[in-house]
Amino acid sequence: MAIQQLIDNARKALEQIKDYTQEQVDTLVYESAKIIYENAAYLAKMAVVETGMGSEEDKICKNTDTAVVFYDYLKDKKSVGIIREIPEEGIIEVAHPVGVIAAITPATNPTVTPLGNFMHAVKGKNALVVTPSPRAEKTTTETINLIRHALVKNDAPADLIQVVENTSIQKSQELMALADLVLATGSAGLTKAAYSSGTPAYGVGPGNPPVILDRDYDLEAAAAMTVVAVGSDNGILCDGDNLLLYPLELEGPFFAALRKAGFVVFEQKADVDKFREAMFHNGKINADLLGKDASVLAKAAGLAVPAATKVIAFKIEAIGGKEILSQEIMGPVLVLKSYGLFEEAVDLAVTNMLESGGVGHTAGVFTNNQEHVRYAGEKIPVARLLINQPTPDAWGPATNGLSPAVSESCGTWGNNILAGNVDYIHLLNVSKIVLPLDKKAPDPVRIFGK
Repeated sequence: MAIQQLIDNARKALEQIKDYTQEQVDTLVYESAKIIYENAAYLAKMAVVETGMGSEEDKICKNTDTAVVFYDYLKDKKSVGIIREIPEEGIIEVAHPVGVIAAITPATNPTVTPLGNFMHAVKGKNALVVTPSPRAEKTTTETINLIRHALVKNDAPADLIQVVENTSIQKSQELMALADLVLATGSAGLTKAAYSSGTPAYGVGPGNPPVILDRDYDLEAAAAMTVVAVGSDNGILCDGDNLLLYPLELEGPFFAALRKAGFVVFEQKADVDKFREAMFHNGKINADLLGKDASVLAKAAGLAVPAATKVIAFKIEAIGGKEILSQEIMGPVLVLKSYGLFEEAVDLAVTNMLESGGVGHTAGVFTNNQEHVRYAGEKIPVARLLINQPTPDAWGPATNGLSPAVSESCGTWGNNILAGNVDYIHLLNVSKIVLPLDKKAPDPVRIFGK
């Protein structure tokens, strides 16, 4: 189907729901989440088979968690008509749809990204047209077909969500140019294309979060959370940490804690060299190894690990431009670097992001020192600094106050317009009714003198 036809279909669907109430909209949010929840295992298996990336077990959890957490967050939010009144300011806020939203989705999350985008979009009475990654077109299309079935079942137009068939760069560019808003989740190049489309856009920058272990934090607790962060879905989460900085004098006990938690830790330079050579060719990551099991990665490097190994780690001596392993690896891999003073660790984290990617996205600190929390927050240029949590919690589950998101924008650091999680409110035009207030204009003489 031609792109223009998809846009036309979406606009017709919007016309059909223009008078929907908040209750009717929330029903669609619920039903779209429910049908993916019910098909979580089926879609997870399809994604792993089609893309060759990730863990089926973890994708099931991603599919169910996204459905549950997004709905729980959205269910009580106002998004239709008057959404807020501020009498003391004489302001009444009114929500309006932005219209047809173009969503460019990645192969790493072929189900949860379309689902999350649609739940946010339909919450504001918008329509969504999705361009899937060519590597995950079958899974994304099936996801969207299920949501369309749920819409029809509830007497809503199926064309509130559509998918581009036989996707291509040209089709994506045309879609972005014709839509009213673009959500671009993927590479830096994709984000640049979205911002160059002439259409308002929310993009995301690349991940590669550094995490700092402070001296006062429980080593076993940090190791356990790091397994979750690095191992989830075979490490293809953009907010899963890649570099962990630890105090030099705690190397022995911390490495022991990592091994106890499930890591196989390689400390010898020869082993690190083998892995570097296997993972990167001519300065570029080996795409055939993205999202593979830890045992597959180890075997490719000629290293032996137990077959059930979920995560592997490598001790490195340098970071940033001096060590290619400091780049985003997109696998169940952690690189480990020691530091002296906490301030040095913060400097290393910043340098690594500036030289190896990930600036603006996410970072983490394991600490009980509130001064260190604030110091890191002021120095590290990221939209999200996760304290004492796995960094994938940056998507905003019930364990913190962030809004749940499948698009985590990185501010101007990462060439994005937004520094934060893309939320339903960003997919609305919120106008203000402005009432007069009984107050006087400021006196310039009182402020500036004669």
